Amino acid sequence: MVVTFLLAGSGSAQTPASAGVNALYESRAALAPQNRVDELIFAHWKQLGMEPAKLCSDAVFVRRAYVDVIGTLPTQEETREFLADMDPHKRSALIDTLLEREEFADYWALRWSDTLRIKAEFPIDLWPNAAQTYHHWIRDSLHEDKPYDEFARELLTASGSNFRAAPVNFYRALQNKDPQTIAQTVALTFMGTKAENWPPEKLAQMAVFFSHVGYKQTREWKEEIVFFDPEGTSAGAKRTPAQMAAVSLPRMATLPDGNPVRLDADEDPRAVFAAWLTAPGNPWFSKAVVNRVWFWLLGRGLTEDADEVGATATPENAALLNYMAQELVRSHYNLKSIYRLILTSETYQLSSLPRGDAEKSRAHFASYAPRRLDAEVLIDALCQVTGTNEQYSSAIPEPYTFMPEEQRAISLPDGSITSAFLEQFGKPARDTGLQTERNNTPTDAQRLHMLNSSHVLKKIQQGPALQELARNAKNNDELVTALYLTVLSRYPSKEESGSAMKRFQGGPQREALTDLAWALINSTEFLYRH
Repeated sequence: MVVTFLLAGSGSAQTPASAGVNALYESRAALAPQNRVDELIFAHWKQLGMEPAKLCSDAVFVRRAYVDVIGTLPTQEETREFLADMDPHKRSALIDTLLEREEFADYWALRWSDTLRIKAEFPIDLWPNAAQTYHHWIRDSLHEDKPYDEFARELLTASGSNFRAAPVNFYRALQNKDPQTIAQTVALTFMGTKAENWPPEKLAQMAVFFSHVGYKQTREWKEEIVFFDPEGTSAGAKRTPAQMAAVSLPRMATLPDGNPVRLDADEDPRAVFAAWLTAPGNPWFSKAVVNRVWFWLLGRGLTEDADEVGATATPENAALLNYMAQELVRSHYNLKSIYRLILTSETYQLSSLPRGDAEKSRAHFASYAPRRLDAEVLIDALCQVTGTNEQYSSAIPEPYTFMPEEQRAISLPDGSITSAFLEQFGKPARDTGLQTERNNTPTDAQRLHMLNSSHVLKKIQQGPALQELARNAKNNDELVTALYLTVLSRYPSKEESGSAMKRFQGGPQREALTDLAWALINSTEFLYRH
């Protein structure tokens, strides 16, 4: 019934350069640099002697943009409207619209919650009230477009109750609260480097800046106060004899760049470190976050390890990494400006059909890298297509065990809230903050679940959204078109439409609709970003 390349099931489609344009997935428009990102990438391809993929089609772009920017499929109506729009600037206009959608804050709060390890239970033990307070603060920061340097400083210098001063949970979302563990977490999160690989003396010097983080319990169950502890006597911070001897005296510390700095006894060293970290001339801070955003949008970082942009990392395109870091500073740390820069580039808008060796093409960003949808995005997409809900629960019954019926997975506030589907499809544990914690590699168990589980079949058979499509369609041809637009965000090809119509002519409409919906939902075109 379904014959296009992405529905064949391989998930690694290739096409030779001589194959011409595949109208479903590629545009006939010629490549032309749209911004400095393209200029730097195109020059790199020329040096390598590489032929880039063609631009993706409008149908591919609208789905890709919705999924990558807001973690949500476009509706049938949104897809029809975009495909019918003749404005040559409609792609950049769509990006601007999506960046202002409510779902943008939901989806990127999910990404940051992975990085900041927001989870109520072991081994992080934020506890539910604190986890939700922390998540809401992150979402609000994204929604109001808070500058990234301000976002980082608030996290690094926060003091107060974990239930009321949300950023202090940065110092609680740790497996250990000793200064070296805090230093390693700060380095990973904000400097894009794994400090555990540093020389021991360098890590010890950085740990000095976090040797006065204090923790104090209150009478309220599970509440904890995080504060600057100038005397270094709180139970939460373990200190060496040398650190204890220096707590009440003016002292010297060494920043990660090797420069010494004087710390007064009554001065919170975290503020000194945060001022150094977020200074416009500090390349670690800006490079780390733009590399992470590039990884989130394109499936791989500009460095081989998206969590490492330090001295040991060799960028795929050093000029591009430097440029984007400088642009972030020039924009006053407005992260949306980096999203917009990447998303409106033709580099981002390339087809996933490489012109030549697929792995080499994707390694150099000469084609878009197909990858399976995140677990949360996939279950939300399945629920949207079918008009059904999913049940999420937490083993920690505070403030509630089961989430509301209409809850979307991308807006879950706590990593401890989950479902069997999310666990099976690679939801990260949120133990480390590493980007590699999320695993979107398909497994046999996942394929069997999509193909054979009663969970998926029930959604398809009983989903009110699919039944509404059938009621609203004037005929089976309209129904097939509506289903393709709903599931795959594109019109069917003539061949696909003809094949589907034969199935509708061979039996009851309800059974044919179930079969076609099942086939489309199990296609790599639905399951993957492409």
